[in-house]
Amino acid sequence: MSQAIPEPVLVVGCGLIGTSVALALRGRDVQVVLEDASATHLEQAVSLGAGVPLDDSVVPALVVVAVPPAVAPGVVIDALARWPEALVTDVTSVKSLLQQTLADVPGAERYAGGHPMAGSERSGPTAASAQLFEGRPWAVTPTTQTLPQALDAVVDLALNLGAVPIIMEASAHDRAVAVVSHVPQVMSTLTAARLNHAPDNHLALSGPGLRDVTRIAGSDMRLWIDILSHNARDVRAVLEDVRVDLDRVIKALDAADGETLSDVLESGRQGTRLIPGKHGDAPSRLDVVRVQVADRPGELSRLMTDTGQSGVNIEDLRLDHDLGRPVGLAEIAVAPGLGDVLVAALSERGWTAYR
Repeated sequence: MSQAIPEPVLVVGCGLIGTSVALALRGRDVQVVLEDASATHLEQAVSLGAGVPLDDSVVPALVVVAVPPAVAPGVVIDALARWPEALVTDVTSVKSLLQQTLADVPGAERYAGGHPMAGSERSGPTAASAQLFEGRPWAVTPTTQTLPQALDAVVDLALNLGAVPIIMEASAHDRAVAVVSHVPQVMSTLTAARLNHAPDNHLALSGPGLRDVTRIAGSDMRLWIDILSHNARDVRAVLEDVRVDLDRVIKALDAADGETLSDVLESGRQGTRLIPGKHGDAPSRLDVVRVQVADRPGELSRLMTDTGQSGVNIEDLRLDHDLGRPVGLAEIAVAPGLGDVLVAALSERGWTAYR
């Protein structure tokens, strides 16, 4: 159960993550003050209701540093020095180098690292959402120096924002995000880069699968250069394994070796089954119901209303709308065994629904 968060909270950095943290805290009536090197970002975050600008009269009890990895160590060290009673955390996506930098810093015992596994290909305060962290993992990476109250504050922060805290060592965190976040970003980017060489009539054949694979390739390039540079060793190790698999596929294609191709493809299928479900629960095989949605105002809202009235909870939702099609296709994931129930309920309400 979440506990009260120390107040006031200072959020340093009003980008996507920082502003989302601030908005979520304000939604829980927590006092939030903001600071950002960009006057524009600060002004936008304030206008969104994320908090008020920091002034000399405010002494924060908790500081959340939400800046890129390259500058995070300096900002954390500055926060520990400026507010000698405050607890300090951060939300950067690489932890080991930051912790090494803090090893001999006065006040480091008041610091515990954090990293919410949430985000978007969009960036900046205008992309922020108070619901961004709901049901998402939030890595918590204390050091050997971290005081219990500092660790508790970060865990409670995650819980209050609807996230699922996972306590782990910084080095283990960096190896993990290389696999589940950083290398997927590289692979998405490489796939999207191939499109630069494709003729227009080839691109016209694009479908939802390509959009799924390349969505995150549109993310902030400067931020990803920073992230990959700071986690280079762990990312390189995973990419070397990927290179081995690519060589296997190329050789199998040359030799028309269906058995090897089958092994590679089945390994990928098995991997998808290991991805945790909602709220970090063990993965489950959800039923997926497909519904045709006419391309006119109000139809998606009507579908959500009719689904709610069916008594079946939506576990996940995806909407595809391909070029030239008068209808979109909604894919509604529900708990195992409830797919047929939802199909029947929606069909009774006039929808074209099927599994």
